[in-house]
Amino acid sequence: MKRFLIISYWIVSILLVAVVLTSLGYGFLEALFIGSMFLPGALAAKYFFPKVKGVKDTVFLILGILAGEMLLFLVAHFSIITFRGNLPGPVMEWPDIPHILTNPVFIAIILTALAAGSYFFESWLDWKRPTKPVPITFTSDRKPVTLPLEEILYVESNDDITTVIATGDRRFRNKTPISQWEAILSPHFLRIHRSFLVNKEAITRVDGDLLYVDDIELPVSRKYKDAVLNACSVS
Repeated sequence: MKRFLIISYWIVSILLVAVVLTSLGYGFLEALFIGSMFLPGALAAKYFFPKVKGVKDTVFLILGILAGEMLLFLVAHFSIITFRGNLPGPVMEWPDIPHILTNPVFIAIILTALAAGSYFFESWLDWKRPTKPVPITFTSDRKPVTLPLEEILYVESNDDITTVIATGDRRFRNKTPISQWEAILSPHFLRIHRSFLVNKEAITRVDGDLLYVDDIELPVSRKYKDAVLNACSVS
């Protein structure tokens, strides 16, 4: 149900954008085609911006998304011209691409509205319809292991070996890189160090550059300190 609502959000959003684009001289189906070109940029903004670190990388991401969107609009507009030229009847002169579709400010406003709307809508859905975390299945010492998410305290990386530390002083060795564990366990786990990924619900306190899971002391690196403090203050 939740996935259906999220898909519905994007469909309705693109329909609204298409209505706006009909004022540029496009038919509704043509405007819908052009409007769908906003999807890649909006999804990229939604999923990549939270992971970008530093002003330089943020600027490069913005420029990359805007350049990609302009290219998509040019291709879409050319496709519409080609399609219209193949229709039977007198040849109609079709104007150049509307300047507003190559205006980075306009593109940025639409992308921001779509991505921010999706973020707040999904946050509202998480609040109204919280989903129970699915147990995690992985291989440890060539044996399959299945653990409920709440039983995993943290994940520690040591060279090529990753150790999953669970309640009851259980430890499971694994060769999955911690970056993959971060993707699997997000958003319930928090990266605190290049070598540590911690269950947010298991954090008992943060003291300077140290984080505690019960009486277990874990280091917090400078790179992740702000994210840790923000996450702990919210919780």
